Amino acid sequence: MAAEQMRWRLRENQTTKHFGFRLVAAERGKVVLRMRVGKKHLQVHGVVHGGVLAALADTAGGLATYMTAPRGTRVATIEMKINYLEAVEGGSVTAEAIVVRIGRHVAVVDCDITDDAHRLVGKALMTFFVGPFRKNRKKRPA
Repeated sequence: MAAEQMRWRLRENQTTKHFGFRLVAAERGKVVLRMRVGKKHLQVHGVVHGGVLAALADTAGGLATYMTAPRGTRVATIEMKINYLEAVEGGSVTAEAIVVRIGRHVAVVDCDITDDAHRLVGKALMTFFVGPFRKNRKKRPA
């Protein structure tokens, strides 16, 4: 996937538009996203909500996987583990996601989240499904 196609994907995605994620860099197996911190990102104690940082890491990780996966492949998060290391009150946060390994159907991605002072504020390890999705999935009984 080319960087311009990735920018289009980010523009069309409601989550990335809502949070204001911006593409900084993209290459095979590596994506860097940045988000300017605003009031909507803060939790009650005035620091960026952990879920917002997790969404930033997850988005960067998914896009890094897309950059590595075969054309036409779909990607979905299977699992995510994140450590919050420092509180972020303002400025911007950057997520740098790197594909550690990609197999036939599973990719593992490491992601560092840093602030403007280059402090490591979060560390995520994610697993993604890589492959086709069935178009006519059977509905599960309620």
